[in-house]
Parts: sequence; C-alpha cells; structure tokens
Amino acid sequence: MAAYKRYRKEDSVSYSLGITLTFELLKFKTEYVNRVFVHSAMKQGDTLDKLLKLCEDSGIEVVYADKIFNVLSQKDNCYVIGEFRKFESGLDKDSSHIVLVNPSNAGNMGTIMRSALGFGMNRMAIIRPAVDAFDPKVVRASMGAIFSMEFVYFDSFDEYMKKYGDRELYPFMLDAKIKLHDVKPQGKFSLIFGNEATGLPHEFSKIGKSVIIPHSDRIDSLNLPIAASIAMYEATKADF
Repeated sequence: MAAYKRYRKEDSVSYSLGITLTFELLKFKTEYVNRVFVHSAMKQGDTLDKLLKLCEDSGIEVVYADKIFNVLSQKDNCYVIGEFRKFESGLDKDSSHIVLVNPSNAGNMGTIMRSALGFGMNRMAIIRPAVDAFDPKVVRASMGAIFSMEFVYFDSFDEYMKKYGDRELYPFMLDAKIKLHDVKPQGKFSLIFGNEATGLPHEFSKIGKSVIIPHSDRIDSLNLPIAASIAMYEATKADF
C-alpha cells in the first residue's frame, strides 16, 4: 500500500481537496496534474462520469484509494483529491497588482485570491516572510481561484519596487489621511496590505498615497480579506 504523507512546504506537489477544486484544477492547470484520487464513498453518477472523462481525455491517472483522504483531508465529505505539481507564475508589469506584505494566514490568502479573481485583479505580489500559497488550505479557501492567479514571491518590498514600482501605489493603513472613496486610480496601480495582526509598518506611509477605509468606531479595524475585497471593488467598479 502506498505511503501517503501530509503536505509540506518543501514538497514539489500540492493538492486540491474536493471535487469542485479539482474541476478547477483540471480546467485551468491540466498540464500540472499528476493524478486524481477518488474515495470509495464517491457516488456514481454524472459528476463522477464527468471527472473520469476529463482525466481520460487528458491522460491523467485516476487512483482509487481511501488512505490519502485520511492523511490529507479533515473533512468527511471530501471524496476527490487532485495532486498537482507546483507551478511558476509571473506578474504582468502593465497590469494592476495586489501586494500582500507578510501575510500569515492561509485562509485569508485564499479568500483574497478569490476576491482578486472576481474583481479582475488576479495578479498578486507576496512579500516574505509569508504563508505558502500552495498550502492546501490556501487552495481550498481560494475555491480554485489560485489556478487562475499570477503570483510571485519577493524577499522584500524593495525588491518588488525595483521591478514593478513604476505605478500608482496605495498602501492601506489605519492612520492614513486619504479615504478610499476619494481614491481614483488613473492607470496601473498596486493595492498594498499588511500582515493580519500588525498591518503595514509606519514607513509605508511615505510610499505612494496611503489610504484608509472609513468605518464606525464600534470596531478597531476590518479583517484583511474584507478590507482587500472592499478596496478591490472600489478600485475596479468602473470596469464592471
């Protein structure tokens, strides 16, 4: 019997946990799929038939094995897992970007990816130290949006700036003076967000135009995925 191990950051492969995510994987990153695992409890029917047909057409191995589900998934209703090789991305320099500085929560990163894809801002710069974008928790939280994202890691914000700094920059900070609804991007831009717990360091107030999302004094701040989603909506609403 094959020995399956829990995902590790240093692994060359990751996993889509669930049939919806695996359909997204097969649709957008077919060439990176190694194999698809199917649990014995997966119901026969049109959904399974569609999955098997997609795998057959692409020459992807289907493995019927239950043990990997016990190792990789804590959800009782996960009956399909896609195994895929990690893929490299690039950032279009002529497009707008989301910049996440030291994000630490896998669920938050995945949620932001889903919003970014929805608002047509599916290009993301990630400043280390940062959560692993290929963590299955990120993949799951993104609802498969990761397979349509461009994302690149940088060792510092300065490294990002050297390559992509020629653009409008909008760091989101609680002490900023410019309100989000007063921001009107005219060209390519980057929306910059800090760590979930600490936000952006003070020096980001000297970069571009720092922005605040106004809200009532009943809360201290918005959580990161909500703030990023509001910012993306406001910045792109003229496009929809």
